[in-house]
Amino acid sequence: MSYRSVFKPDLFAGQNIIVTGGGSGIGRCTAHELASLGARVVLVGRKQEKLDAVAAEIEEDGGQAIGFTCDIRDEEVVKATVAEIYKAVEVVHGLVNNAGGQFPSPLALINQKGWETVVRTNLTGGFLMAREVFTQGMNRNGGAIVNIVADMWGGMPGMGHSGAARAGMVNFTQTASYEWGSCGVRVNAVAPGWIMSSGMDTYPEGFKQTLKTLRAAVPLKRMGNESEVSGAICFLLSDAAAFISGDTLRIDGAASQGNVAIFPLPDHDKSKPFDGFHRATTPDVFKDL
Repeated sequence: MSYRSVFKPDLFAGQNIIVTGGGSGIGRCTAHELASLGARVVLVGRKQEKLDAVAAEIEEDGGQAIGFTCDIRDEEVVKATVAEIYKAVEVVHGLVNNAGGQFPSPLALINQKGWETVVRTNLTGGFLMAREVFTQGMNRNGGAIVNIVADMWGGMPGMGHSGAARAGMVNFTQTASYEWGSCGVRVNAVAPGWIMSSGMDTYPEGFKQTLKTLRAAVPLKRMGNESEVSGAICFLLSDAAAFISGDTLRIDGAASQGNVAIFPLPDHDKSKPFDGFHRATTPDVFKDL
């Protein structure tokens, strides 16, 4: 089997596109779709074994991928890694700023170290990657950047550190799109809501029980999957989005648009997911639903 993308097979032929956090979850799925559409994917992550595994999958499916280990929170490491990438591929056409992470906690229980770690991962790291990709090449050749944020409108209770960082990344997206537009660089973001990705299995057991109830607060009455996020990313990277820059696309089944206390949501099964990723697996936390 191969990736069942809705886009034409040669959409990104001849392009080099970086995907941070490409070793798992949404990043892995996006890397597969981009490769299936002709791109040479540059995987970036902290664990070489994960990058090697995804690169092997992509090559087995007939695509091209190379991997670079990098801690995106370290400025000098990011500078050096991006320089290595440019040496390897010469031109970078796209960047998917996907790497991130957080842990559930009420604000009152988050210490300074925990707060700063999440902000560095979800905001500072994305800024560093985008800045270096821009200053080391995109400022001359143009390109497209897609930042992955989160559905944090109306606050993000239980993950306030992540919400603050993601809101900052939305503002960074807007500012970068304005400052870098004259270089032919477009900058957009996607904000996934509740997506059934592998990261869901990393949360504490008690929080996993909460995850199983989330679909009740989604008007479409289901959670999203990785390929539904990847499809939006591919669109924003493509020429079809040539006049779109500075925007954030919510992928949340309208969950951020209302309040179930004011307007209760009837149950239904009328929304069918798009399952494009041929190597997708259901996270363990959702297998009994």
